[in-house]
Amino acid sequence: MQTSQKHKITGKCIDWPVQELESYCCPPNQSLEPCQSGSDDGSNSVQHSIPNLERYCTLDSSSSVQNSSSTASFSPDGSPVSQQNYTYPLDLHHSPENTCASPISGSCVIDNENDLGLMIRQLETAMLGIDSGDLDLHAIAASGRATEVSVEAERWKYMKEMIARGDLKELLFACAKAIESNDMYMADCLIAQLRQMVSVSGEPMQRLGAYMLEGLVARLASSGSSIYKALRCKEPASPELLSYMHILYEICPYFKFGYMSANGAIAEAMKEESRVHIIDFQIAQGSQWLTLINALAGRPGGPPSIRITGIDDPTSAFARGGGLEIVGQRLRKLAESCKVPFEFHAAAISGTEVQLENLGIQPGEAIAVNFAMMLHHMPDESVDTQNHRDRLLRLAKSLSPKVVTLVEQEANTNTSPFIPRFLETMGYFSSIFESIDVSMPREHKERINVEQHCLAREIVNIIACEGKERVERYELFGKWRSRFIMAGFTPSPLSPFVNATIKTLLQSYCDKYTLEERDGVLYLGWMDRAIIASCAWRC
Repeated sequence: MQTSQKHKITGKCIDWPVQELESYCCPPNQSLEPCQSGSDDGSNSVQHSIPNLERYCTLDSSSSVQNSSSTASFSPDGSPVSQQNYTYPLDLHHSPENTCASPISGSCVIDNENDLGLMIRQLETAMLGIDSGDLDLHAIAASGRATEVSVEAERWKYMKEMIARGDLKELLFACAKAIESNDMYMADCLIAQLRQMVSVSGEPMQRLGAYMLEGLVARLASSGSSIYKALRCKEPASPELLSYMHILYEICPYFKFGYMSANGAIAEAMKEESRVHIIDFQIAQGSQWLTLINALAGRPGGPPSIRITGIDDPTSAFARGGGLEIVGQRLRKLAESCKVPFEFHAAAISGTEVQLENLGIQPGEAIAVNFAMMLHHMPDESVDTQNHRDRLLRLAKSLSPKVVTLVEQEANTNTSPFIPRFLETMGYFSSIFESIDVSMPREHKERINVEQHCLAREIVNIIACEGKERVERYELFGKWRSRFIMAGFTPSPLSPFVNATIKTLLQSYCDKYTLEERDGVLYLGWMDRAIIASCAWRC
């Protein structure tokens, strides 16, 4: 070893999650103590005893004179074969890049052999708690090499066993963990294996896995935002065909019944009003209002005059094959057939841009505000200092509405870190994919289109994107409740008649769909998983 060479020793942690984060991917009997911690200057300081260091860390030695390359492959029997020539020179002479956790000296830069001996004793004391002046440096280096090979072998052995088990959820989680830990070797191997296991026409978890895998690949490539935009739900060109989203509403009752409960709350609040103004902050195709117009047309004493303000992002016009005028024409045609006085006001702007003057408020109107599957797209305080999520609630409160309705996904993909968010996404969407499976054959082309264009883009966005690019930011109802109360609203229980009607209609679907009302909030779900929460508020 040349003492003139400078070497940097860093620790790579084999960081598997706590038992399930849960039961996924934890090798048996492995402690989860961290192997390294970052110091203020960005270096890594050793903080463990040698037994812990040998069991959980691999040491990479990089020299300013000689660089080594590393690849890994499997032998015919499946065991890992290392193709790297490992060297671990322990000459730290004049290396400003190395620090150690010495309680006496914060620097590992030495000028003579006496300093080297002192440094080693300090390191031994810090790591072992004993004075080990007789330890052989070459023995330590050899031990380090053996430890690295042993740890790597154990690691790849565990991955082989995990692949043999064929648990798709486990492998997806392991891949997410590898990507989070920047373990590219493990991530690449798992991605290659996962590609052989997922299928857009397979079982529910295989189909969901296909889109979650694309999200992971996009996260690696930092291309999640562009994929999200490319996968936006697009209707067929022919007006005779139902849109993919409409098909989703028909085969998946969560969204459809969520809208029904919101309409019921609005009808109940407006039963004595002659002039009704509904402000829909995400009107999309306007399908929600078809049933409400029909219902109000048969109201005793005659229908009220209805005015709907539809807010929409102009860049999403292709989801309807055109602008908001298409929605207005559709609703106007229905209202005329029902002899309901009707007016449509288009506000072709994004929710983040909406101001009071965009809403066309007129004196004497009874106002209903509808937030259906929209607020989770608005950046909150964790993303933007303007916090449009709460700003829109305050704007709605300033209108003194008779009722405000909220329909949102019952999940948390907003502020949770990547790994918990990944698990939440897996659990939430696996329920949706399972419920779709009972409604449409797996090989049905329309089912594949629905999942690809209307669900996959959300999955990719949640997994692959961060910051302002991550726009699919669901929140649990508890958080929405806090926001509404802070804005000055009070809960308004949903109509028992509407709830009973929805429960009756739900019986025509699979018996695994669930409907539960708690504290005035309606939860629609699949088995034991709530999917949609619907509620109403008043000033």
